[in-house]
Amino acid sequence: MIRKPIITILGHVDHGKTLYLDRIRGTAIAEREAGAITQHIGATEVPIRVIRELAGDLLEKYKFKIELNGLLFIDTPGHEAFTNLRKRGGSIADLAVLVIDINQGIQPQTIESIDILRIFKVPFIVLLNKIDKLPGWISGYGSITNGLKLQNESVLQELDKRLYEIVGTLYEKGFQAERFDRVSDFTKQLPIIPISAKTSEGLAETLLFLAGLSQRYMEKKLTIQVSGPGKGTVLEVKEEKG
Repeated sequence: MIRKPIITILGHVDHGKTLYLDRIRGTAIAEREAGAITQHIGATEVPIRVIRELAGDLLEKYKFKIELNGLLFIDTPGHEAFTNLRKRGGSIADLAVLVIDINQGIQPQTIESIDILRIFKVPFIVLLNKIDKLPGWISGYGSITNGLKLQNESVLQELDKRLYEIVGTLYEKGFQAERFDRVSDFTKQLPIIPISAKTSEGLAETLLFLAGLSQRYMEKKLTIQVSGPGKGTVLEVKEEKG
């Protein structure tokens, strides 16, 4: 039996991690949280049917055959006061999503998150969020694969300029990265997916790549024996007095 891969979401405060998850689960938790900062670790299960519905014809385009029964996301706080929570989230993850605001670029907690992922040897993908705020960006409200076709040349050049600045910083940290549709070897290069958590652009590609890469390269790790003893990790304990 293949279990759901555990995926942690990391990044700097207000770069859009929780809003990205909201687009998946159809809730408005981000708007309800105090100061728009996540103060606990939440978990979100994404069934395989949701991934297939969102991906549509992208499954064929990117040659992913998905047999997993879903994905399990952990929403890790991004504020600097919650460093220990971020480390806990990183320690149990099979995969990670690093969210970066394309307009702000790499920030202190982004660097910290990259260091955590390197220490725990967690493979990850990068989401460049808030592309809808790029000057001249035309929102397609769908897959970013199709959305890129709507943009004029100057917008695409600006996107690449900002994207490859981040590629350069990742290289300095010891990681090779490339735009998702230009990756030649997923075992050596991190895919970078431009997204908008606000408009849901890129959501389909994110889920598809997470599921597809999990199955293609981590099937042995995700295979469990249902007849054997179970084990788990306690992420959060809340003490109530009285």
